[in-house]
Amino acid sequence: MKKIISLFWAVCIALPLFAQERGTIAIPDLKGYVTLKCDFHIHSVFSDGYVWPTVRVNEAFRDGLDVISITDHIEYRPHKDDIVASHNRSYEIAQATAKSRGIILIRGSEITRAMPPGHHNAIFVTNSDELEKTDYMDAFRAAKAQNAFIFWNHPCWKAQQPDTTLWFDEHTLLLQQGMMQGIEVVNGGDYCPEAHRWCLEKNLTMLGNSDVHAPMQIFAPGKHRPMTLVFASSATPEAIHEALKERRTAVYSDENIIGEEKYLKELFENAVEIKTEKTGNSVRITFSNNSDLTFHLTFHLKKTSQDARSVFTILPQGVHSVKILLKEGVTDGNVNFSIENFLVEPEKGMQYSIKI
Repeated sequence: MKKIISLFWAVCIALPLFAQERGTIAIPDLKGYVTLKCDFHIHSVFSDGYVWPTVRVNEAFRDGLDVISITDHIEYRPHKDDIVASHNRSYEIAQATAKSRGIILIRGSEITRAMPPGHHNAIFVTNSDELEKTDYMDAFRAAKAQNAFIFWNHPCWKAQQPDTTLWFDEHTLLLQQGMMQGIEVVNGGDYCPEAHRWCLEKNLTMLGNSDVHAPMQIFAPGKHRPMTLVFASSATPEAIHEALKERRTAVYSDENIIGEEKYLKELFENAVEIKTEKTGNSVRITFSNNSDLTFHLTFHLKKTSQDARSVFTILPQGVHSVKILLKEGVTDGNVNFSIENFLVEPEKGMQYSIKI
């Protein structure tokens, strides 16, 4: 009886979601690419989630996302006595709502195994039922045969690696055979520095996802779910797939952006207009933020001094000015700073210079 009541409640919460307006999160595009806000790891009642698949679409609409993949577990389906269906069913149910809401829906599933190799998502599959295999390598081969994009989920998850986050020989084999192309650097808001480092060292795509099971919370203004930013040539499944394979992504979690420096630098430059005004022995630098991103800056001044704090924040859609006092004899040069929440390596913010 409790199961029936829980499922009834989960389905019913879809009703108020239809009254929601589409959320917006202003993040700039890059040259030649659109920036798509994506969540490639979410669950429904067709595995161990607690909502109907259409609810996930409506939550994504409310949260300002462009793309989702409902990645229900292949091997773990605690509601299977009440819901008997194909592994493709959550995708099939959500399709019409996704189309009406303008959400791109990617077919996917989670291959759920003990460590190693742990849990992996296969997205852009054509038939999830074919991933149900006894041997995990057969499941991965079936996903690869469908040209799936496969990534390792939550490698820092304490339930599977309680003491140390390790890379196993099994992961090397998957990587070598083209059956692991990315890793979740952020899962549900938890940042995994080891995953970040592995992506850089092994040329793997960085992803950040919610892994939501319960109804998605309603976020306060300025807050958001963890997401993958995909820099795609167009807002189509084919272009998203290509961008993931080419590692054109960044991770947006809390106020942090995590990714390769070339993408983070362009995001910053396209989001923030910088003006300099020199008067006598001082320079005023004004930052105008035209995005919903936050920037935490730390100045590194060697040849100059300033009468403002060396650490400050540029708020979303905000303007911040800082006055730099030039030392005697200094007429030009570079003002150097770090964007502390733009992580290009674990614990390393992106460096940037402004010529004055």
